Amino acid sequence: MLLNLSNHPSSTWLSDQINDAQLAFGEILDLPFPPIEPNADTDFIVDLAQKYAAACIEKLKSDKGDSAVHVMGEMVFTFHVVNILKKSKIRCVASTTRRITSETGNNKLSQFDFVRFRDY
Repeated sequence: MLLNLSNHPSSTWLSDQINDAQLAFGEILDLPFPPIEPNADTDFIVDLAQKYAAACIEKLKSDKGDSAVHVMGEMVFTFHVVNILKKSKIRCVASTTRRITSETGNNKLSQFDFVRFRDY
């Protein structure tokens, strides 16, 4: 199972990312990333990370196959969640992308194409 803890539900992923996730992990389960205010202090973020890591551990408890947590989002929260999960021997991955940029006048458009999952 791949537990997707990010702001990007798997229903919005392109087929390459879905296929890679299913091939490597089987089922994909979304766990929405929490909203984190920019003025939140570190103690709040650490507490939130502990709660979300515990939820991840609970959801993966019954999974017997290869499993991981895909963690992408606010960097300090991500850092703490990944550290907690890794201490619990849970694999954590990030998605890597290729950025394709085009410019028209003063407008810049960026497209991100999935490349692979990478272990933390």
